[in-house]
Amino acid sequence: MKVEYINPFVESVYDLFTTMLGCEAKRGDISMTRKNDPPSQSVVAIIGLSGSVCGCVTMVFPARTAIHVAHRLLGCQIDELNQDVMDAVSEMINIVAGGAKAKLNGDQDKPANLSLPTVIQGADYKIQHPSWSVWLDIPFESQLVHSTCAFPLRLTMRERGSPHEDSCRG
Repeated sequence: MKVEYINPFVESVYDLFTTMLGCEAKRGDISMTRKNDPPSQSVVAIIGLSGSVCGCVTMVFPARTAIHVAHRLLGCQIDELNQDVMDAVSEMINIVAGGAKAKLNGDQDKPANLSLPTVIQGADYKIQHPSWSVWLDIPFESQLVHSTCAFPLRLTMRERGSPHEDSCRG
């Protein structure tokens, strides 16, 4: 995966946290994995991309982090996972992917398109992706409350014309 595909997503996370949440997000070391297995009791936001590049972006929040993010984003007291939290997490992945999409489109012949975001919450689920998927795991942490909250942004992408292009239709 090319760095010019990764940086727009990292920059969008930074922008989201500084402008909408009023705090900084710090990126950790990027790693690669073949799996996108979220930890149990997490909230996972997923959004797909198609166009000159295709793939999927996820943000994985431990339950407490999702609650703190929703509290900051919505400006109201939230004490448990509820529909407000799911809506806030959905909006976050939409903001991050939308910001990255604008940077990715640039002078592209076929601009990137986004799917509708999906949010999954619970403890007993598995997320399946094509076997060729290789995920970049980009960890972030932020001082949302009195303690540090950590969450990963995960990306898998392919360019049009690469192997498995048939799974890049869009």
